Parts: sequence; C-alpha cells; structure tokens
Amino acid sequence: MQLSTRITGLTGGGSDGWDVFLKARRMIAEGTPVTELTIGEHDIRTAAPILRDMHASAMDGHTGYAAVPGTDSLRRTVAARVEERTGVPTTLDNVLITPGGQAALFAAHMAACDPGDTALYIDPYYATYPGTLRGVGAVPQAILTRAEDAFQPRADALKAHAGEARSLLINSPNNPTGVVYSDGTLDMIATICRENDLWLISDEVYETQVWEGRHLSPRALPGMADRTFVVGSMSKSHAMTGSRCGWIVGPEEAIADLITLATHTTYGVPGFIQDAAGFALGQGWDFEAEIAEPFKRRRALATRVLAGQNTVGLVPSQGAMYLMLDIRGTGMTGEAFAYDLLDTHHIAVMPGESFGSSAAGHIRVAMTIEDSAFETALQTLCNHAEMRAAA
Repeated sequence: MQLSTRITGLTGGGSDGWDVFLKARRMIAEGTPVTELTIGEHDIRTAAPILRDMHASAMDGHTGYAAVPGTDSLRRTVAARVEERTGVPTTLDNVLITPGGQAALFAAHMAACDPGDTALYIDPYYATYPGTLRGVGAVPQAILTRAEDAFQPRADALKAHAGEARSLLINSPNNPTGVVYSDGTLDMIATICRENDLWLISDEVYETQVWEGRHLSPRALPGMADRTFVVGSMSKSHAMTGSRCGWIVGPEEAIADLITLATHTTYGVPGFIQDAAGFALGQGWDFEAEIAEPFKRRRALATRVLAGQNTVGLVPSQGAMYLMLDIRGTGMTGEAFAYDLLDTHHIAVMPGESFGSSAAGHIRVAMTIEDSAFETALQTLCNHAEMRAAA
C-alpha cells in the first residue's frame, strides 16, 4: 500500500536535520561516552515541588479525560500571565492548552492556512518548522537572513514573498541563533503583516530566557491582536519538557475553532499535568529566573572562552539556551565540522545547516551541561577549530 504524500513528504525529500544528533545517540548506546551539546534539554529535572503537585493531583483522581480546551483554571492562569506581561487584554477564551509547543505550532498553522497556501518562516529556523508547514498542507517558503545582520530579518526579504503568502512564523528569542528580535524588527514585521493581511504565528517558548534587550510579543503591537497566534510552553521556562504542556493565545473566534480541531486530534492534555503547570506558573518570575540562570551564566562563560581565540566567532547571543558559532574560518561546512568534532573528540553539536541555508558554516551549541564540563568542551571545540584552520 502507498502512503500519503503528506506523510512521506514531511522533510521535503531531504534530511530532517537530526543526523549528527542520531549518530551521537547511537555512539552512546554502543558504550562510547559523548558530550552532548545538541538538544534544548535542561541539565536539571523538573523541580520537586511541581512533581509533588502533579502526583497529588493524579492521586486525587484527575486522571480521566480533562476538558479539551484545557482546564478553566489553567486557561485563566495563562491568560492572566500573558495580560500581565504584554498589557493586552486576555481571557480564557483566548487560550487553548495543547500537548506542548509543537502541537500548538501545528494547530496554529491549521487555523491560518488552507492546503496550497504559502506559509513563510525565517531561516535559520527550528528544525521542525518546514515539516510542520508541509504537514498542514501549506507550501513552506523560507525568508533568508544574513549572519552579518545578526540574523535579524530584513524588510526587503519579507516583502519579496509577503504578497503571495497567508502566514508568517517567527521565533524570538530565536532557536537556533540566540538572537532576540529588536523592537524595530518586530515593528517592521507587524507592518508587513498588516499590509499584506498575513497571520503572524509567534513562537515565544524562550520568552523567559533573555540576556540582552527585551522580549516584545508582537501581539501587543497596534492592530496585531486579531491576526496573531502566540505559542507558549512550560518546557523551557519551567524545565517541564517531558510533561508536554503548551498553549496557543489568539482571537476568541479562532480559538473556538481550534478547540474543535483539538476535539478531533489530541483530545486535550492530562488534567494532573495541567494542574502541575498551573502550580508551576504560580511560582512567579523569580522561579522562572532561577530556571534560566544556568544558561545566562554559561553564556558569560562562553564569551570569555571565545575571547581567547580568533577562529570561532560568536553570533550575538541575546537569549535562549544556545550559542550559534561561526566556524567558517576552518574552511569547513557546519555539518563537516560537527561530524569531525564528534568523531575526533566525542563532542556532539548541531550543524548550522540543520536549521537552514542561512546558517551554513555555523554550528549550534546547547548550553545544557554542567559549567566545568561545558567550559572544557567549548575550549576543546575552539582548539579543534584552530587546528583545522591551520591545516
């Protein structure tokens, strides 16, 4: 039997970008120690008080079908959080709870795009973005950025495709680059969306990890609340990656239709997980800053290490748990360097090419291991790059 072109074509006929990561995992399974600087997984686990609340909720019986849109309690909590942080009036009717941010991205594009519509996204991009767009039947169109612009999108590149598109997906703070979009960049994006009647889908899962500048949600800009879907998640802000609890914030009428979609697909998120998410959000800003602190500290550590050499360049690291490193001075592609580093030193990083053509000649490093081990791995990486550059 032949499978659908939708499912077989999710990667567009090429790699899904995870090849180096998968090789590293195979090496580990075979008994080879590998220092993993690949995925955005905290080196701490979900905090014990959150787990205790989750356990108590489950033991109290919240293990049956939960309300498909999310519990009213969690939806209100998310709405209050968004309103407090953006100033945009938000109620539970603007919120749908989803099984993680990835499900929210898929649902948002299902709402924004019909099959055959062009869906824009910024390159470099998180590796699942193009497949998500293909999965809803949209035609992915990358908007290229440039390293010399610190990967901030340019108006001319967006305008070249905006007239033919239905939606635009952005991510700030950005995975993989660590760049935070400036107020000017977001104003430009909002203007183009209004002028071209685009839905804006704003992936804000790293909103609590900002080291320079500020996080500005484009939903708060003039005329944008009715054309913006905001994707959020407990994964990065509260180290709850495995709990799979996220949300979409958008116009009430759109959320109502997305609830219908959830009824026919995910059928909601377990109630005990939602209760724990509500408890976690109730811990406030200080708790979220505590979760983010290791990445801020390691970013400063990395800046010091990289200042001691001239081969590896650091893209302005303003947010998120990643560094984007320019290794073009080695004369190697990001992919070739990543495989070489893995084979030679058993250090796994993600090639820039896994995140699009704009990041060619770069690698992404996740700041997700203990400080001293991270410093040692980064120093080894720099020494390896210097050796390859001199060869």
